[in-house]
Amino acid sequence: MGKFLPEQRTGTVSTERPRGKPRPVLLIALVVALAAGAAVLVNAGRNWRAVAAARKLKNPVAATAEALASGKSTYTDHCQRCHGVKGDGRGEKAAELSVAPGDFTDTLTMSRRTDGELFWQVTRGRLPMPSFEDKLTDRERWELVDYIRTFASAPASGSPSAFTSVSQAPRTLP
Repeated sequence: MGKFLPEQRTGTVSTERPRGKPRPVLLIALVVALAAGAAVLVNAGRNWRAVAAARKLKNPVAATAEALASGKSTYTDHCQRCHGVKGDGRGEKAAELSVAPGDFTDTLTMSRRTDGELFWQVTRGRLPMPSFEDKLTDRERWELVDYIRTFASAPASGSPSAFTSVSQAPRTLP
């Protein structure tokens, strides 16, 4: 008689895969995940260098009343639904996004960004924000930068600058 395998002798059927043979689907998934991770790292490196170069760009469009009006119109058409009427990142679509929209009223953050960086961000976009390179002219994007700057120019009530004057007021002891 032929040799019986242990499973045949007991009358049970084994559902185990032989050891040493990895499943091809798992290997493919691992390779895809590693490739995606590498692509993200390479892209992040490229984006960082672009931001560094963008810092040096100077805004060729003066913030005149005409440029600000044009920038406001562009903002209303393309940015307001996510960034909000007040530029605070609380637009009607903000809650639906995977990343919170930027808050243009944050004076500290806005003071750290150059016009060139803002122009680059509008031009290139970053998910979930689309690129506006093919949707707006260079001039429209620079006017938009001028308009975005107006949100941080006036301190909002309750902002740290509003508390500064209170904390510097002389104290009177009872």
